[in-house]
Amino acid sequence: MFDVVVIGSGPGGYVTAIRAAQLGFRTAIVERSFFGGICSNWGCIPTKALLRSAEIFHYLRHAKDYGLSADNVKFDAAAVIKRSRGVAGRMNAGVGFLMKKNKVTVIWGEATIDAPGKITVKASQTSAPKDVAGPGSYQAKHIILATGARPRVLPGLEPDKKLVWTYFEAMNPDRMPKSLLVVGSGAIGIEFASFYRTIGAEVTVVEVLPQILPVEDAEISAFARKAFERQGMKIITGAKVTKLDRKTDSVTATVEAGGKTEPVTVDRVISAVGVVGNIEGIGLEKLGVKTERGCIVIDEFCRTNVPGIYAIGDVAGPPMLAHKAEHEGVICVEAIKGLHPHPMDKRMIPGCTYCHPQVASVGLTEQAAKDKKLDIRVGRFPFVGNGKAVALGEDQGMAKVIFDNKTGQLLGAHLVGAEVTELIQGFVVAMNLETTEEELMHTIFPHPTISETMKEAVLDAYGRAVNV
Repeated sequence: MFDVVVIGSGPGGYVTAIRAAQLGFRTAIVERSFFGGICSNWGCIPTKALLRSAEIFHYLRHAKDYGLSADNVKFDAAAVIKRSRGVAGRMNAGVGFLMKKNKVTVIWGEATIDAPGKITVKASQTSAPKDVAGPGSYQAKHIILATGARPRVLPGLEPDKKLVWTYFEAMNPDRMPKSLLVVGSGAIGIEFASFYRTIGAEVTVVEVLPQILPVEDAEISAFARKAFERQGMKIITGAKVTKLDRKTDSVTATVEAGGKTEPVTVDRVISAVGVVGNIEGIGLEKLGVKTERGCIVIDEFCRTNVPGIYAIGDVAGPPMLAHKAEHEGVICVEAIKGLHPHPMDKRMIPGCTYCHPQVASVGLTEQAAKDKKLDIRVGRFPFVGNGKAVALGEDQGMAKVIFDNKTGQLLGAHLVGAEVTELIQGFVVAMNLETTEEELMHTIFPHPTISETMKEAVLDAYGRAVNV
C-alpha cells in the first residue's frame, strides 16, 4: 500500500515522486519505457544537444568573422546523433539514480487504474532496469497521472517513420536530408527547421496561422522570421498542406496559400502540428474521469473530478512544457499534504524556443494586453546597441517589455537573440515578485552583459533609454 503512486516518469512525474518522498509519503512511480519520459530521451534535452552541435558548426564556418581560421570544417551526422543519444542516456540514468536516492519504488510496466486507489500493472514491451518492481496489483491513496503526450496526427499527414517524420525520427534520422518540409512552426517545428538549415539542408516551413511561433509576440515573431529567411529558410504562413505524394525516397507536398496551390518536393517531411495527451488505455473512461480536447480536466490543485485521482503536465493540458509539469507536480503533492501551496499562475510560465536566434517570453503579448483593453507602456531595445552583443558578434536581437501604465506592473517580456532563453528568467522572477518599473530601473545590471538590454527596454518604456 502506497500513499502516492505516480504514473509516468517524465520531468513532471519524477519531480512529483521526489517531492512526495520528501514530504514523507510512501511513494512509487510506474514507467513503461524509459526514465525521464519524452523530455529527457526524445525532447527537451537531446534536441538541445543537436542544436549545440549545429551552433558550433555555424561558428566554425564563420571563424573568419572572429579573426580565426578553421579549414575543412565538416558535419559528421552520425557522431552528432551519437552525442545527442549519449546525453539522453545520461539523463535517463540520472532519473533512475534520483529514484533510488529518494527511496521511490519503481514499478516497471503498463498501468491501468481499476478503481480509485487500485492499479494493475502489466508487463511492458521494454525490458526493465535492475532492482525494480514488476507487474501486479498495487494500491495507493493518491494516484497522480503524468503520462505526457505524443505527436498529433493530421489526416493525410500520417507519419510513416521513413518519409514523414515526427520528432522521434527527426532526432535520429537514417540519413541527413538535403531538403526538408516542416509542417507547423511552433517550438518543435522551428527548432528542427533551425537545426537542419544550419547543417545545410534546404528547409521550407508551412504554418496555417498568419505568423510563425504563433504564441509569441507578433513583433518578436516577425524579427525571428526575417532572421530565418536571411539564413535561407523559406517560410509560408497562412498556408496548409493538403496532400502528400510519397515516392520511393522523396515527398511532394501540395501547399495551399491565398487560394493558390504549389507543389513542394523534398527528401523528408517533419510533422510538427502539436501534441495530444496520452489519455487512452489508463481506465479513465470506466472511472468517469473528465477529459476535454484530448487532455484531462483538473482544478487549480491538479485534482480531477474523481477523488484520489490527479493529473499533471502535458496530459493535463497546455502549455505543454516540462517546467510547467514539474511545478504542477509540486503543487499537487503539497496540496495533498495540506501545505496550502499557491495555485499556478499560467501567465508567469516562461516559454523558450532554442532556434537561432533564440526566442523567449513570459506574460502577455502586446496584442493580448490591448485585447484586454489595458493602458500599457511598451519598451524596446535592440541588441545592436549592446556592447557585449556586438563583441560576441551577436548584435541581431531585441528585448521588449510591456507595463501597465497605471500601476507600473510588468505584464509581459519578450526576447529574441543570443542566449535569451537564459535571460528570460530575470523577468520571470520580477513578475513573481510583483516588481514595478521603478524597481527594475533601480536594479544594477552587470556590464558588459547582454542582460543590460533588459534594463534598457524598461527605460525605453518610460522614455529614458540611454544607449539608443
